[in-house]
Amino acid sequence: MPHLLIATKNAHKTEEIRAVLAGRFEVSDLCSHPEVPSPEETGKTFSENAAIKALAASLVFEGWVLADDSGLCVDALGGAPGVFSARYAGPGASDADNRARLLAELLPFSDWPQRRARFQCVLVLAKAGLVRGLFQGAVEGGILFEEQGGGGFGYDSLFVPDGQEDSFGVLPAGVKNAISHRARALNAFQQWLSVTPDLD
Repeated sequence: MPHLLIATKNAHKTEEIRAVLAGRFEVSDLCSHPEVPSPEETGKTFSENAAIKALAASLVFEGWVLADDSGLCVDALGGAPGVFSARYAGPGASDADNRARLLAELLPFSDWPQRRARFQCVLVLAKAGLVRGLFQGAVEGGILFEEQGGGGFGYDSLFVPDGQEDSFGVLPAGVKNAISHRARALNAFQQWLSVTPDLD
């Protein structure tokens, strides 16, 4: 079974990816590979940041690397927090800090149609300093007026995906892993794998 390094120290992301790719790869992340750098994310898009992370890791790790860059884009805020989702409330901000800022920014928008948003995810596959694939996914929904549930991470407790009545903070992991932005990007990755010769 080939080894796939996820270029993240976010255990939640790693577990989501491992759950979807179970049986196809042996999955680890940067927590198990302290020798692999975590570069500064200077890109202006999810694609740019995912590529920065994947390429940096692939120059040190002898194997396949998959990097995720993802975030929440709110229409009423001009697409914010976007690539700054993990640090929306400032450097070192916690998930709770970021959610609090988002709720504050959305206070003027009291109608549900005004609170449209989407989670977006870009995955970049790299090896030996070369990008080997790019895969994207998105899930549409809206932002609640207060948090619902304690599951998931990031903005999950505020986001209700279209077709559901509850937030990602309430929905079972199996449901989230079937419809989330990351799940859809991983599905595109799996489709690519299905027509690609075995990875060495």
